[in-house]
Amino acid sequence: MDASIKKLARERMQGRCRVCPQCDGRACSGEVPGMGGLGTGSSFRANIEALAKVRLAMRCLHDAAQPDTAAEILGMKLALPVMAAPIGGVAFNMGAAPQNPVDEAAYADAVISGSRQAGVIGCGGDGVGSLIPECSFAAIRRAGGWGIPFIKPWEGDFLWQRLEAAAASGCKVIGMDVDAAGLVTLRLQGRPVSPKTPAELVEIARFVHEKGASFIIKGIMTVADACLAADAGADAIVVSNHGGRVLDGTPGTAEVLPAIAEAAGKRLSVLADGGVRSGTDVLKMLALGAKAVLIGRPVSVAAIGGGKDGVAAYIEDIRANLSSAMALTGCKNITSVSRSILA
Repeated sequence: MDASIKKLARERMQGRCRVCPQCDGRACSGEVPGMGGLGTGSSFRANIEALAKVRLAMRCLHDAAQPDTAAEILGMKLALPVMAAPIGGVAFNMGAAPQNPVDEAAYADAVISGSRQAGVIGCGGDGVGSLIPECSFAAIRRAGGWGIPFIKPWEGDFLWQRLEAAAASGCKVIGMDVDAAGLVTLRLQGRPVSPKTPAELVEIARFVHEKGASFIIKGIMTVADACLAADAGADAIVVSNHGGRVLDGTPGTAEVLPAIAEAAGKRLSVLADGGVRSGTDVLKMLALGAKAVLIGRPVSVAAIGGGKDGVAAYIEDIRANLSSAMALTGCKNITSVSRSILA
């Protein structure tokens, strides 16, 4: 990412994100709200540490000189198997005005339109009140439906109202970050969230499918939950611990991904997030079984510091690094990536 974008983001996000040279959760432990990890920050750090332990087998005797990074996920053709993760709440997570002149609407537009500009797809966040989701839905509408709204696991009729509003954005995929079920701050603000039973997920999946969209469940960390998601009719899951922001002491996503992909990968698309900072990290996740990867905090930094062009430039950096890593592991295209490239 360009140094000038990081510098401006650091100034604007002061008190919420230090934009560290290495985004690993060490400096921001317990800073929630903010961009840190919950409690000791161990779950955030586990994501980084788990990916760091994965080693690639370098191969230079092959004919994969110009790798093709394009991928197709849930019928969406992407320049590379990357999505911008759903993050919202600029004022309380990323710094408020006047220090940070980027408001919720500008942020959502930067993520959604910047991702589109780079040939990938951005996800929109959700929250208490109407500001965060409405800005997300509006940005997706402006992008011609090219975005994925993620809805919190709300209780009662409020859930269905949000799903209806998400579908009205014109999107082709709707997500639910069930890993937000433990956000007690939402309940304190009068909008409780809760875990969803398999029977409830069946109804939610049916609703989304009737709207002509695919359904993603984000926040899967066990084989058992992955199988329940497949049974419920989900089209994809995201192996995620919510960036380490909801439960202290979880493993890193790269630790649990292989078993989940092995158990459920033939029944639905397995995506993953958590600690991805480079194209090499993307390749590692793909080799561990993911079909695509979501990137969170670095995209937020790019959006705050560089707007849509900053997001697009960051994604292009990821694409270039991914292409180089593929060439150095003998991968002609995304479908050729497998566990065989791991050392």
